[in-house]
Amino acid sequence: QVHVAESGGGLVQPGGSLTLSCAASESPFIMAWYRQAPGKQRELVADITFFGATNYADSVKGRFTIFRDNTKDTAYLQMNRVKVEDTAIYYCNARRSTFDAWGQGTQVTVSS
Repeated sequence: QVHVAESGGGLVQPGGSLTLSCAASESPFIMAWYRQAPGKQRELVADITFFGATNYADSVKGRFTIFRDNTKDTAYLQMNRVKVEDTAIYYCNARRSTFDAWGQGTQVTVSS
C-alpha cells in the first residue's frame, strides 16, 4: 500500500507565504495538490508529472508554484500572496498506473 503524507499547513496572514510538502512511499508519475474549503467540492490546485510538466488552477496561477524532488518522491507547493479564499484543507495525491493514493490532508488558514 502506498502512503502519502502532507505537512506544512498552518495559519498565515493574507499576503503571506507558506510551503506545503508531500512525501510518497513509492515513486508516482503524477503528484498533485487538491483543496477543499468548507461547503465546497474538492478542486485541483496544481499537479506535476515526473518530468516536471505542471498544471495550475486559474485561481492560483502566478501565486503558487508546484515542484518536486524525484530523489525523495516528494512534491512541494509554494504558496505566495495567499488570500482568505485559499483557506482549505489541502490534500496530496500521488498516482501512476499501479496506484492512486491520497494523504490525510493539512489545514491552511489564511486570516489576519
